[in-house]
Amino acid sequence: MYVEWRRLQRTGLRRLQESYVPLFERTRTFRIYCSNVVPGLLQTPAYATALLSEITHFRQSPNDVAEAVAARMDRARVLRQGDHRFAILVEEAVLRYRMGDAEVMAGQLGHLLSIMSLPAVSLGVVPFTASRHMWPLETFSIYDTEQAQVELLTAAVNVTAPSEIGQYAEAFDRLSEIAVYGGSARALITDAIGALG
Repeated sequence: MYVEWRRLQRTGLRRLQESYVPLFERTRTFRIYCSNVVPGLLQTPAYATALLSEITHFRQSPNDVAEAVAARMDRARVLRQGDHRFAILVEEAVLRYRMGDAEVMAGQLGHLLSIMSLPAVSLGVVPFTASRHMWPLETFSIYDTEQAQVELLTAAVNVTAPSEIGQYAEAFDRLSEIAVYGGSARALITDAIGALG
């Protein structure tokens, strides 16, 4: 199902954030790939405020950013509660794209370092230097094996056809193979913090 963001966000961003809660609560295995921003579940309030403010401005949505950020932070409780597993991949560029000022980015990158220690979270970074056998893709999330959501500039695409979900799962697996984890991922995050100046 293809749904325009304009339609989803016509009353602001808070309701959209809250609408994901049932899906997040029932999903056991999350596979999330982001090529452009830090995934919503891993965002700090300051980073989320910077990002959602830009989205509100660009789409000329009603400004309920503070409420939307609160809803996004509340939704992130699934990282620490319940029987959920998170495999999350980001391109190294995500660590370098500045959403907000240097202080906001330093806080966000520091938060990623702390999130990596959660037992339910596997955070991988696809380095600039990786020998790629999978090109950078649009941001997508796979919820168990039931649904994939793809984020485009103008719309959210919810994929439920098993063959298409399978393609996203294969792409995720390929990206996982070229990502780095643990100490190597921490080094990339630390380098990005150092580059903030």
